[in-house]
Amino acid sequence: MSAPEELRYTEEHEWVATASGDSVRVGITEYAQDQLGDVVFVELPELGKQVGAGESFGEVESTKSVSELFAPLDGEVVAVNSAVADSPELINSDPYGEGWLIELKLRDPAAVATLLDSEAYQALTAG
Repeated sequence: MSAPEELRYTEEHEWVATASGDSVRVGITEYAQDQLGDVVFVELPELGKQVGAGESFGEVESTKSVSELFAPLDGEVVAVNSAVADSPELINSDPYGEGWLIELKLRDPAAVATLLDSEAYQALTAG
């Protein structure tokens, strides 16, 4: 499974990429979408929603199951990918690109460094 080196990861199989300044883009990993199967529905939060690290911010429904989405860090939702709401299959076809979910304006941008790097995430998914 792919885990691009420029991203950070959570144990809940989400990726985080620096978007601009103190904002990050969040999505689910290739590993997670593979485990889910065909994604058929995505529920994403409203703009302006405050989330804490580890809090649920939405759901992904697939042909196999429904899974909660968890905020990787503390912040405010400043963008939501409406393309994914309209075409949830983007999560399967392009999890690290067009399949992104939300952007968060972080309360503490330095907290990104506490997330797993690519090597650690690959070790997590290997076992």
